[in-house]
Amino acid sequence: MSKAFDELLNILDLEQIEKNIFRGVSPDVGWQRVFGGLVVSQALVAASRTVVGRAPHSLHCYFILPGDPTIPIVYEVERVRDGSSFATRRCSASQHGRTIFILSASFHIEETGLEHALTMPDVPPPESLAGIEEIKRALGSHIPEGVRRYFERERPIEFRPVDTSRFAPEHYGKPREACQRIWMRAAGPLPDDPAIHRAVLAYLSDMTLLDTSLISHGHSVFDRSMQVASLDHALWFHRSFRADEWMLYDQQSPNASGARGLCRGSLYARDGQLIASVMQEGLIRQRAERS
Repeated sequence: MSKAFDELLNILDLEQIEKNIFRGVSPDVGWQRVFGGLVVSQALVAASRTVVGRAPHSLHCYFILPGDPTIPIVYEVERVRDGSSFATRRCSASQHGRTIFILSASFHIEETGLEHALTMPDVPPPESLAGIEEIKRALGSHIPEGVRRYFERERPIEFRPVDTSRFAPEHYGKPREACQRIWMRAAGPLPDDPAIHRAVLAYLSDMTLLDTSLISHGHSVFDRSMQVASLDHALWFHRSFRADEWMLYDQQSPNASGARGLCRGSLYARDGQLIASVMQEGLIRQRAERS
């Protein structure tokens, strides 16, 4: 297990400072702003701790201001409704006296009923794909600086892209189809508590999704010429899963316009079951156009 993995588990264990108020911190990794997936996961943890007997099935979020990683984030939960089958919670995150993020989440008792789901894409298994260390060795000094710095950073999530040719020297910067598929899992074993697995999935769901909208334009989130930020995020949980086992994140971007990119993703368990769906719109502004 990595230090980053242990730190993720610690920061997901929020401090309760009042009945509906919680406090969370950010990892000390030198980021200039708080990672959006961290705020999503912590807000989900805060909202979940106010609900008994129901698990979250959907959440919808808005990123309002960049988070400051040097100070704690305060999460305040509003108990909107507790019905016989569903419960609704609203959670706001604040720093410096200002709201930086809002989450609305719906919780549902366990039920059975009609079922169908899209089939998982036919892709190579994660064991046959290169890990980050192998990718770094294969691409060597040809990796763009921003990509190299990201690869060298210790992360709590292990991932193996199905196709790494995008970052090869002969392909880097060239437009291609706006889709990517990545196997992901927590970088160590997680406790059996399903709430922790949902929080980790919420965390990783924001890691690569918005980058998908830049692929067809020959850019990436690492390009200094781009101003990139998540604007909103929606997540639906469909079936039980373990976030410390391999999950395939199938991602596409159906639209980009008005300096915003729309992305959608499907997360599949190793056995092919669809476990979660994600939608996100983000800012993808070219800095030169702004000036």
